[in-house]
Amino acid sequence: MDRFLLVGTDQGLAVYRREAQDWQQVAHTLRDWRVESVSSHGRIILAGTTGGIFRSHDLGVSWSMSSDGLTHPHVRWLAHHPDYSGVVLAGTEPAAIYLSRDDGQNWQECPEVAELRDEHGWYLPYSPEAGCVRGFAFHGQRCYAAVEQGGLLRSDDGGDTWYLAEGSDGLPRTPPEGFVHPDVHSVAVHPRSPDLILAPTGGGFYRSKDGGATWSRLYGSYCRAVWADPSDPSRLILGPADSVDRNGRIELSEDGGQTWQGAAQGLETPWPRHMVERFLQVDYDLLAVLSNGELLTTPLGSLAWRRILPEAGRILAVAAMQG
Repeated sequence: MDRFLLVGTDQGLAVYRREAQDWQQVAHTLRDWRVESVSSHGRIILAGTTGGIFRSHDLGVSWSMSSDGLTHPHVRWLAHHPDYSGVVLAGTEPAAIYLSRDDGQNWQECPEVAELRDEHGWYLPYSPEAGCVRGFAFHGQRCYAAVEQGGLLRSDDGGDTWYLAEGSDGLPRTPPEGFVHPDVHSVAVHPRSPDLILAPTGGGFYRSKDGGATWSRLYGSYCRAVWADPSDPSRLILGPADSVDRNGRIELSEDGGQTWQGAAQGLETPWPRHMVERFLQVDYDLLAVLSNGELLTTPLGSLAWRRILPEAGRILAVAAMQG
């Protein structure tokens, strides 16, 4: 079965097929759209843009707008639930969550998210909109959502209903001790436990071992992306910076975040004006999307990075699929 890489860019979606150790472009579609997120299940691809969601049922050959029920068209993140066929979540700007049970053909808003947004005054420093949902993580019925300038949301029913995690008060301010910073950029849950959560934020890198009730800050600098080894939760790769896009770098911890070391072999870091936006594991490789639109890859065994797919343009998001 072929392995594909779906690459969202500021000028559409590029589709690549794995060829030995490289990727060969097989399509570039939706060129009039800025594709900020992408997710897939089987042969179905969903592309989240600033103007809604596009859906393809044939590996990107043809597309149709699929935004029924979506009242906020700026889609910041899309994610298929790995355990429940047809279930997809969409996070938007302003901050809202939409649920689909038919692989993205129809959407239903989760109204409690907008209520929390308005009650707590969520916001974005670079946009007039009231915050955004920019990441999801899944572990069975347990789901988590990252809200930029809002905090961390939790669902215990597969994404149907949401509430603030106990250690996230939803207030865009410096958090009290034991709480997660409210500027949550992404979220990951470890396969070993639905209670082990990782949250890169504007105030540092946080970990919870109790489902979001209490938090420890493991790294003090601004960050947006983390990767955790699925077989070893103590092995972490982080993409921190001194502040927004300032002196970005890649660091490794092999003791659960107690100590860190540089992990940027093959790169000239720190980067003065960009940083890691997202990590994605594809088989035995790790990909890193950078905030300047570049894409890096490394074998997980060596952490020796190289740039790939410069012809794709400014890359905003990547996802893997088989087909």
